[in-house]
Amino acid sequence: MNEMRLIKDYMNQDILRHELNELTKETFGFSFESWYTNGYFEGDYIPFSFEENGEIISNISANRMHFVQNGEKRYYIQLGTVMTAKAYRKQSLAKKLMEYVLETYEGACDGIYLFGNLGALDFYRKMGFEESVQYQYSLRDDVRADIQKKNAMTEDGRGFVKLDPADPKAKERYCNAVRNSVANGAFEQENKYSLQMFYTSNLKNVYYAEELNCFVVMGQDGDTLELQSVISPETVSLEKVISEIHFDYKKLLLGFTPRKEDADLFDAAVFDGGDDYRLFFRGSRLKSIEQERLYFPTMSHA
Repeated sequence: MNEMRLIKDYMNQDILRHELNELTKETFGFSFESWYTNGYFEGDYIPFSFEENGEIISNISANRMHFVQNGEKRYYIQLGTVMTAKAYRKQSLAKKLMEYVLETYEGACDGIYLFGNLGALDFYRKMGFEESVQYQYSLRDDVRADIQKKNAMTEDGRGFVKLDPADPKAKERYCNAVRNSVANGAFEQENKYSLQMFYTSNLKNVYYAEELNCFVVMGQDGDTLELQSVISPETVSLEKVISEIHFDYKKLLLGFTPRKEDADLFDAAVFDGGDDYRLFFRGSRLKSIEQERLYFPTMSHA
């Protein structure tokens, strides 16, 4: 019988990657295999795992995150895919992996953070992480009413049009745009391609406005519209973007932090993760997320 061993950075090894994916499906219910095989993996997702008898039994993945934060470069490590197979829980495997990952990256980046599952908060606290909040931005009611009134008076057939998932040329244009987009938020991931395509490779919620030469990712839940991402080769004002969204909604939330030039259009509210997660961090520079009233882009969650 083989002994348990710690392995890392093995995504290009098919057998080990498939085993990691099996544990991911068992724990979280999703698969990343098509993301890998379609070429969206670019090396910034690094698994640290315990393997025994050919099976991945515990894992913590480090994601190299390069951000532009209010005009300054930041290199953070985001931890994710924290999981242990049921038969191996309560053996401190996650703790040992976490200690190894922290030893690997602390001092070599501007900070380490994660979005902690509500059932694991005590674990992260014991591992020395601090909790923080973000600020989420919603379109002011008066701005929304004014934009929708103008749209009702100027129905001209323009605006954002949903991409056809069966159109390979549309997908190619979108992929190229993601690679070459400027920052349309105050806090934006530079190496966004891999994660953005993890969420949007099926083009399900991707739209394009020809008059703005701009793609957006957006989804609607009842009367609430979430504008998750703006992709364009040149900076475009959010007022122009929103003016080309001809949806019927009563509330618009941003999945990112607006630029200072657009901030007056929005109200900011403290967001602690709600029923989904809590934000944890190590490293004094990550205190700036709360201090600068920032929001980690929805498309940057790993």
